[in-house]
Amino acid sequence: MRGITKRFGDLVANDHIDITVEPGEVHALLGENGAGKSTLMNQLYGLLHPDEGQILVNDEPVVFNSPRDAIAAGIGMVHQHFMLVPVFTVAENIALGAEETRGGPLGWLDRRRSRRDVIDTSTKYGLPVDPDALVEDLPVGAQQRVEIVKALTREVDLLILDEPTAVLTPQETEELLAVMRSLTAMGKSIVFITHKLKEVKAIADRITVVRRGKIVGTASPDTSEDELAALMVGRAVSLEVQKTPAEPGAGVLKIDGLVVDDDRGIRAVDGVDLEVRAGEVLGIAGVQGNGQTELVEAVMGLREVRAGSVRLEGDDLIGLSTKKILRSGVGYVPEDRSHDGVVKEFSVAENLILDMYDSAPYGNAFRIDGGKVGGNAQERIEQFDIRCQSADTLVGTLSGGNQQKVVVAREMSRPLRLFIASQPTRGVDVGSIEFIHKQIVHERDQGTAVLVVSSELDEVVGLADRIAVMYRGRILAIVSPDTPREELGLLMAGITGAPAEGEK
Repeated sequence: MRGITKRFGDLVANDHIDITVEPGEVHALLGENGAGKSTLMNQLYGLLHPDEGQILVNDEPVVFNSPRDAIAAGIGMVHQHFMLVPVFTVAENIALGAEETRGGPLGWLDRRRSRRDVIDTSTKYGLPVDPDALVEDLPVGAQQRVEIVKALTREVDLLILDEPTAVLTPQETEELLAVMRSLTAMGKSIVFITHKLKEVKAIADRITVVRRGKIVGTASPDTSEDELAALMVGRAVSLEVQKTPAEPGAGVLKIDGLVVDDDRGIRAVDGVDLEVRAGEVLGIAGVQGNGQTELVEAVMGLREVRAGSVRLEGDDLIGLSTKKILRSGVGYVPEDRSHDGVVKEFSVAENLILDMYDSAPYGNAFRIDGGKVGGNAQERIEQFDIRCQSADTLVGTLSGGNQQKVVVAREMSRPLRLFIASQPTRGVDVGSIEFIHKQIVHERDQGTAVLVVSSELDEVVGLADRIAVMYRGRILAIVSPDTPREELGLLMAGITGAPAEGEK
């Protein structure tokens, strides 16, 4: 790509970018949320058209009017937000857009051939998928494999992976990196869009760093994380959470004997006892899928409680609506911002008051004060460095990390007794991670009780004053954050024997 420039009104998303991807390499495109990485690759995939510049494939100039043109040239893309139809099977999703028919072009879909293509491709590349499974029944990691298989059935030579690990567990991330290594060993080229430094160093052959629409440097995997972070953000970034020892007060959230089922009616939370005190961060560690999601949803009134109690400073929360729980002084960052954190069709300003639109100073049951809403938006955009053209920008057009900042900004913009954050920095770049961590610690220091759930062990250890390890719906132990990682890892795998809190 030579001199690629893309503008959206006054915003220059890509400013004369040059980048070359060689055969058989993993080329990492590293940068903050909103730096222009996805915009650049969307032009290579034919979803957007450059205002200036040139794309060459095998040294031949090309013009892509649509993804179909890019695919024909051997380029495939797996988007951060998957482009799958939930109610279709894996085979049906993979066949979409390249359907094989019997009886001529107006014949019927050759389902047997589609199914066989899926099996052949998944076997060839070591990407096991069930062709007959409904996509909506698959975990996120499996859905991503479906997207990759879909691209590979088109015989692509260059695969673009846009923030592929943003919603994966650590185990799924390791599996994906192994897949990437096997693909490059077969001669495929990969563009890896990310802001995760450890993954870049583990997998990339070359690293191109983009900041605010421009290339600011290239690096090798040997470059230190601190150097890469500074290139991304334009300043030195602290990769460790800075905080003083907690001074916890009285219990704020008290959970006793909580029992909750998942969507299938299977026990997900099995008799959990937990207390979060004022002025402390309690972190819940564990491999995702061990009941953390259901626990938080039960506390927030989003899931039915089978047994047990949930109290906020003595007041029973069970049976209350989520709106009443929020109004009682609870801030909530859900783990899936796309479905539960924002309304993509609403503006940034509107999303920043989603749970406060009908209360002072923003409005009442009859009207919304546009001036107050706009003023609040400008303040939050500056305070949380939300990268958008204006407060009227639709949230759905923002990068995933900037959407996350909108959610965090909204939930921290009012007095809180309890702040619950599930995966608070999922899909967020290092500069924003540093900022969000500072905000969480500041909230703790204001005397708020903070509950953090994260599949990132580094994040839990860095933020927490106490760590509760959850496995198969139970709290196995509550330990100090200076517990050796090996012991935490054993607990997360369900192997007890690590010292409990107070024993260290």
